[in-house]
Amino acid sequence: MAVFVALGAFLMTLAGGWVAQRVTDRRHLVLGFAGGLMLGVVGLDLLPEAMEAAGTPVFGVPAALLLFVGGFLVAHLVEGLLAVRQVAHGASGERVSQVGLTAAAAMVGHSLMDGIALGAAFQVSGAMGVAVALAVISHDFADGFNTYTLTSLYGNARRKALLMLFAAALAPVVGAATTLLFTLPEELLGGYLGFFGGALLYLAAAEILPEAHHTHPARSTLLCTIGGVGFIWLVVGIAE
Repeated sequence: MAVFVALGAFLMTLAGGWVAQRVTDRRHLVLGFAGGLMLGVVGLDLLPEAMEAAGTPVFGVPAALLLFVGGFLVAHLVEGLLAVRQVAHGASGERVSQVGLTAAAAMVGHSLMDGIALGAAFQVSGAMGVAVALAVISHDFADGFNTYTLTSLYGNARRKALLMLFAAALAPVVGAATTLLFTLPEELLGGYLGFFGGALLYLAAAEILPEAHHTHPARSTLLCTIGGVGFIWLVVGIAE
């Protein structure tokens, strides 16, 4: 059942990527909406789930929050190292294509964990499986949208963006299938969600939103960002 539902996530991810590539003439709106989706996913979906699953304090701070900060710092460090390497090769001032591929690969990993979470939920009960399925299928549209946007934003060829999109679409199916072989500990899943949330927040706050609002600081861009957050809020509310 989990694998069958994951096929719906596969289609929704592809749909999100298709929408992202069809609106290239409104790039600032795409980036504004993508930034809103990422902020919404982090603040309204990933972090609350991480706190619930891995909220055990470590020196007075919940483990999920420590990993959240760690994910933010790792994303900042990786981007800095890649930028330094690019400058050393004489490409100063250009966007670093590896950053986009790294970010997209993180989205693929997140989609894989979506599938694992889906399979684990069906292991608990059918009702929980349906609730998680609704959340996964709904926000995988945002995953596909963001995967294509992140890859292409950093100057990668359309072929690479489509390849990463297909990998992100296939990942939930693979993840759901693996739960037929093992059970994922809840704390491990919560820790991953916290770490990934920190990395995603960095990309949204330091890269996507500044790019969207720098070239087109229009009210419509801001409304798209707010709309992205609101969409994730709606998805989380329905899932609950």
